[in-house]
Amino acid sequence: MIDLRPIAAVLGVLLAILGTTMMIPALVDLVAGQPDFIVYVGSAAVTVFVGLSLWLSGRSGAVEKLDLRQAFLLTTLSWVVLSGFAAIPFMWAQTHLTFTDAYFEAMSGLTTTGATVVSNLDTRPPGVLIWRAFLHWYGGIGIIVLAIAFLPMLQVGGMQLFRSESSEKSEKLLPRAAQMAKSILGTYLVLSLLCAITYMFCGMSAFDAVAHAMSTISTGGFSTHDASLGYFKSAAVDYAAIVFMLAGSLPFVLYVRVLAGDFSRLVANTEVRLFFCLVAAFTFIGFFEEVRGGIAHGETALRWALFNVVSIMSTTGFVTVDYTNWGPPTDALYFILLFLGACTGSTAGGLKTFRLAIVGSALVQHMKRIVYPRGVFPVRYGGAPISDEVVTSVLSFVFLYLTCFMAIGIAVNALGFDLATSFSAAVTAVANVGPGIGQVIGPAMNFSALPDHVIWLLSFGMLLGRLELFTVLVLFLPRFWVR
Repeated sequence: MIDLRPIAAVLGVLLAILGTTMMIPALVDLVAGQPDFIVYVGSAAVTVFVGLSLWLSGRSGAVEKLDLRQAFLLTTLSWVVLSGFAAIPFMWAQTHLTFTDAYFEAMSGLTTTGATVVSNLDTRPPGVLIWRAFLHWYGGIGIIVLAIAFLPMLQVGGMQLFRSESSEKSEKLLPRAAQMAKSILGTYLVLSLLCAITYMFCGMSAFDAVAHAMSTISTGGFSTHDASLGYFKSAAVDYAAIVFMLAGSLPFVLYVRVLAGDFSRLVANTEVRLFFCLVAAFTFIGFFEEVRGGIAHGETALRWALFNVVSIMSTTGFVTVDYTNWGPPTDALYFILLFLGACTGSTAGGLKTFRLAIVGSALVQHMKRIVYPRGVFPVRYGGAPISDEVVTSVLSFVFLYLTCFMAIGIAVNALGFDLATSFSAAVTAVANVGPGIGQVIGPAMNFSALPDHVIWLLSFGMLLGRLELFTVLVLFLPRFWVR
């Protein structure tokens, strides 16, 4: 029997924090003279009350001694439960969403996916807009802590490879794991502030700058306008977004080391270098397709290509132009990019660059063994051999990732949607990207046209992808619940 007391205590603290932060949109709406401020006050009261009740009921448990099963359960319940309470303002405010749509919006926010069912953003009260952006920001820091503290311990999808990166070596740099988390939060805050200031210098209002900064650093993608960043029609805004989307795509633990004076780690990191190489390669392909198709030329073509590649690979999902009108080759390029993702320990989703590197190395190793059956060719990452356990874990993750994508895509297609909508919806949910491909959920559209059963399916897909699949799916094994 799993002891639920420490899980309840931690969930209670997280809910209390979430409820307290609901006063931010309440204050924003109060200053703006919007009646919705009372909605956030009421939502905060409910959430904090439930949070404190859970904490009081579970505080006698040994939180510091969570076992493996408790860690799995806590990780999944955190996103499921917090999304439920974060959805309350969406139901009570002027958005008037059903619980299904409100839960989808909250899950999309906390998983930093950025898919939305809310239309007419330009006319919405500022409170709901800042609440959407804050959910991204709150979920983003949660993802970083999850990737650094929990997933290496849970050995999910090859993440045990980073166990030493996030613990042993960091303890030499900083005396305690708590200090590491504090330093990462500080870095997250500084990057968010720098992003907001940069956006203001580029011409955004203070409100737009803060909201978009939270969405950018968290690689979420919620905007305050239906046209996303395309609303501003500014090259300066585009370039600023590119820089900070890239910043959110890199391992935050490396920022801590850079601040400690170890600049070589960021430059020498295998995953970072491969990520930038992929960004450069796909940007060149996108640029070539734009010029070849007569879509754009010169600096405009390069900026559009770079922005789109970074936006999708970072899984932010900001949009400046509707690239689905550029023809099948461009659709195919951006569909492939939906799968990839950025770096481990960042706020980005997707397969992650380190897994791509390991899969590539495993394929090369296999081909060498075919040619030289008696040769010894270990799979390498960063020039060092890695264990078969890690390779198996990564390959299993990639297989399950593609299986989940196919299963969700086939299910949506069976419910009456075209192939482009079905499979792009599946991958954009599992990869936590945001916009899909096609006329229903493309960059110029949103997810409001989808029926409830599809919305719930995609909400589950977002949860799966954000928590690295195994963390959620292991809960469905009967043996998990038997000691």
